[in-house]
Amino acid sequence: MSATLYPWQQAAWQQLQTLRSRMPHAILFHGAAGTGKADFIERFAQSLLCEAVLADGHACGHCASCGWFLQANHPDYRRIRPEALEDELPADGEDGEGETKKTAKSSKTPSREIKIEQIRNLADFMNISTHRQGLRVVVLYPAEALNLPASNALLKTLEEPPPGTVFLLSSNSLDRLLPTILSRCRKFALPMPSHAEALAWLKAQGVPDADSWLREQGGAPLTALAQAEGGNREELEILLQMLARPSVENALRVADKLQKLPLSTQVSCLQRWLYDVFSYKLAGNIRYYPRYQKELAQLAEKIHVSRLLAAIKRANERRAVADHPLSPKLFLEDMLLDYAACCA
Repeated sequence: MSATLYPWQQAAWQQLQTLRSRMPHAILFHGAAGTGKADFIERFAQSLLCEAVLADGHACGHCASCGWFLQANHPDYRRIRPEALEDELPADGEDGEGETKKTAKSSKTPSREIKIEQIRNLADFMNISTHRQGLRVVVLYPAEALNLPASNALLKTLEEPPPGTVFLLSSNSLDRLLPTILSRCRKFALPMPSHAEALAWLKAQGVPDADSWLREQGGAPLTALAQAEGGNREELEILLQMLARPSVENALRVADKLQKLPLSTQVSCLQRWLYDVFSYKLAGNIRYYPRYQKELAQLAEKIHVSRLLAAIKRANERRAVADHPLSPKLFLEDMLLDYAACCA
């Protein structure tokens, strides 16, 4: 967990304190991925359990409750995440999307869903008295990872909330949640930092070429930091140069070179590239790759809108299965050859 709030979260933290006098039974924090929502809600969870809350609403960090929380064994606290986030160490501030650093290998692929068993396991926790006569807190993220049975089980709990229990949920995409869950939560928006604010923070972390990383990740500073620390700039540049100069030969060569680069990273790069081509074609704007303005402008002039929209649709479909392809090399070859054909 982050030692302090991120600079762009200070105002939101102050606003959140106004809810303490009449605490909702469930708060749904929402905002862009890679902006630190997970850190924010866990810090709030600690403060709700703290026995000596500071005047600004932060946990004291010294009481017995804070000690248990920081050691991840507080009896009145539960965190629910997909198995994939439990088995892997998320990038600092990760909200359940993006790159993660594996801490252990397993023959079984960990689930990226929150399952009904995880919700059912809360029953005993919520039916016994709290350890220190205070609140019990459940943190769940990302909420869109709930599969349908788990969503329905959670809904039943939210409809009849146990006394003294607060649910803190986090979502990167409200439109992927059941409307009935949305209606039973107090929604609280967490901000996207301005470009200048996020850039200053990245530079303070010592990130080289911080502006490029930030733009390529759509302004999400924590995702930009994770990508920069991943050390794959050289591989990404190979991919971008292929996208800038599409051909069958380049597609096959790059697919052979980049087999070890995570497919999800490569598909996301293609999605952003296609977005820039589309945006430039319609409005003359470039969001992610301004340093490739010349190449993007040439492609935008060349590609028909219908073909471009079809390519965007196929890229979105590939992103949904990129974590579990039958053959990574064939997946990458198919994706890049398809893109080259679109640009021909």
